[in-house]
Amino acid sequence: MLLLVSSPSGAGKTSLSRRLVADHLDLILSTSATTRAPRPGEEEGREYYFKSGEEFQAMIAAGDFLEWADVHNHRYGTPRAPVEAALAAGKDVLFDIDWQGAKAIADQMPSDSVRVFVLPPSWSDLSRRLHARAQDSEEIINLRLDRGREEITHWGEYDYVIVNKNFDRAYADLGHIYRAERMKPGRNPWLPEFVQGLAEE
Repeated sequence: MLLLVSSPSGAGKTSLSRRLVADHLDLILSTSATTRAPRPGEEEGREYYFKSGEEFQAMIAAGDFLEWADVHNHRYGTPRAPVEAALAAGKDVLFDIDWQGAKAIADQMPSDSVRVFVLPPSWSDLSRRLHARAQDSEEIINLRLDRGREEITHWGEYDYVIVNKNFDRAYADLGHIYRAERMKPGRNPWLPEFVQGLAEE
């Protein structure tokens, strides 16, 4: 399964995603490549693969991305090889991703994709969260808020929508979604043989 989690910046998708991955051994977090500079505390290969513009363009030309997009004056993309390797090993992959990337992946792999959109409880709350992070300039924060207004218009393209009023409740909702989707017959290829065994007992 590919679990695609999107939200406007500051609505909580990254915190929710990282906790879900930490709590489920068979779920791994897809690591994106980006041309933006690392923020304080970020490490190469953990939060992102940090690439120069030239390196990123070379990866596009080689077909190394499942999807890529220009976001906030930088480029972001999902390297194809680690995702395909995880699926081949029987793992699920969670994507902390914008709506454009989620659509691109879901269009390519519709039967594997589950899309979840996370909304803030209010716009003032979203602005407060972005300012509290103290990671961006006022200009960048305003850019993120402006982009967020456009991003939330895509909520109807998603399979599930969570309003993150309370982190623990939102996390519980995300966990329920993941576990319910994991139990669908098509995502458990061992079931036919198991049922046949039951029938023969």
